[in-house]
Amino acid sequence: MSFITQHLLSLVTFLPLVGAVWIAFLRGEEQAVARNARWAALITSIVVFGFSILLWTGFDQNTASFQFVEQAAWMPSLNIGYHMGIDGISLFFVLLSTLLTPICIISAWDAVKLRVKEYMIAFLVLETMMVGTFVSLDLIMFYVFFEGVLIPMFLIIGVWGGARRVYAAFKFFLYTFLGSVLMLLAILALYWQLGTTDIPTAMHATLPTAMQHWLWLAFFASFAVKVPMWPVHTWLPDAHVEAPTAGSVILAGVLLKMGGYGFIRFSLPIFPEASHSFAPLIYTLSVVAVIYTSVVALVQQDMKKLIAYSSIAHMGLVTIGVFTLSQEGVQGAMYQMLSHGIVSGALFLCVGVVYDRLHTREIARYGGLAETMPKYALVFMVFMLASVGLPGTSGFVGEFLALLGAFEANSWVSFFATTSLILGACYMLYLYRRVVFGTITRDDVRAMLDLSWREKLIFAPLIVLVFWMGIYPSSFLDPMKPSITALIERGQVASLPHAHVAEAVQPVVK
Repeated sequence: MSFITQHLLSLVTFLPLVGAVWIAFLRGEEQAVARNARWAALITSIVVFGFSILLWTGFDQNTASFQFVEQAAWMPSLNIGYHMGIDGISLFFVLLSTLLTPICIISAWDAVKLRVKEYMIAFLVLETMMVGTFVSLDLIMFYVFFEGVLIPMFLIIGVWGGARRVYAAFKFFLYTFLGSVLMLLAILALYWQLGTTDIPTAMHATLPTAMQHWLWLAFFASFAVKVPMWPVHTWLPDAHVEAPTAGSVILAGVLLKMGGYGFIRFSLPIFPEASHSFAPLIYTLSVVAVIYTSVVALVQQDMKKLIAYSSIAHMGLVTIGVFTLSQEGVQGAMYQMLSHGIVSGALFLCVGVVYDRLHTREIARYGGLAETMPKYALVFMVFMLASVGLPGTSGFVGEFLALLGAFEANSWVSFFATTSLILGACYMLYLYRRVVFGTITRDDVRAMLDLSWREKLIFAPLIVLVFWMGIYPSSFLDPMKPSITALIERGQVASLPHAHVAEAVQPVVK
């Protein structure tokens, strides 16, 4: 086994930091430093994406076990270790993170002109934190990466954002950080109970029912804010509106998925009984989110804010799917998260294209872009229809599976959740009609140029993925199936009589 294969996860995780350090030492004329920083960040992120592809090609689809595992003593006296690995659940989140990073760097190539060096450093550090979150198999490591994401994103919003960037950055930081404090207390409680912070050990441990409920609520406080679920969602529209385009892409594409990933990785396997008990609460909050935020999206005048509210509605379907505790529901939630990461990221890039030309996100300022920007209109249409869930696109598969799982769990939940399809079509088609069709009444709109070669390069892989995931979903569903099946079997322990739980779960040696 080669060195690269043995340490592939560490390379994918920490190589962006190497690029960030290299950029930090760049010296010279400002324009030359900015140019070199852009190229260094782009090359680093492309190399990282190449290494992450090796994870997919070398992944064994027939096992639920963690693969590419790396383990080393970190704090042996406390039984806390450096432990990395991926399964079918985390594999695609790593790929999503490494794909969107170079796309974001290309999208900011000309858009960011001030403090370019620092901007590129922030994005590479952010990539390390994102990948580290999804590959960590130790609770302390996971917490470090999970919280570490806040720092570069806080800077990206607060330094390169819009007029109210400082307010939005602090609101984002405080909401997400305060929720995570309770998760840290829960991690300490797990360590006290199990004597280790090893995640696979915790996933196969049997915790007392009362303890499960309290710890589930503590983890929920962190993940619900990250998703975000209603009513702790108010930070997201502000953060999206003020963040630069690339920041919005990563925020919608990856950071929101950390909440859903947390529910699947921790809440279901570690607290199965509590997950069963609190499923009605999740259904209620998710249904409210789906309906309420969709209606709010209908009246938005800012393109970014509309897409931000649509993200909350889509993630409501994800949380419903996760807590159906069924194969279809969890697979649908996973697929919906991957699809949303691509589609919502692309929609924010579409907003960024017209914002770069006219420097406004107000929907009423546009109209008639099909006449002056036909290629842009076509690209925007593809992602708009994928967001609505048109069959043949990535959005359809995830929504169908999540709603199927919801119908099996509770027909009323599925009924109310399905309203998201109707409302989603309303606000997305309304947005598209107002921006793309109609008569051009302003000279500055008439003078807008169509997509440049760089913008076409950004959208091309995302369009391919939208149709690939929509037409050939098994290439994504098959690798995640064994891990999700094992997760569901573990969750079914909660429905057994308490006396038989110990027999159903393999004993854990501390």
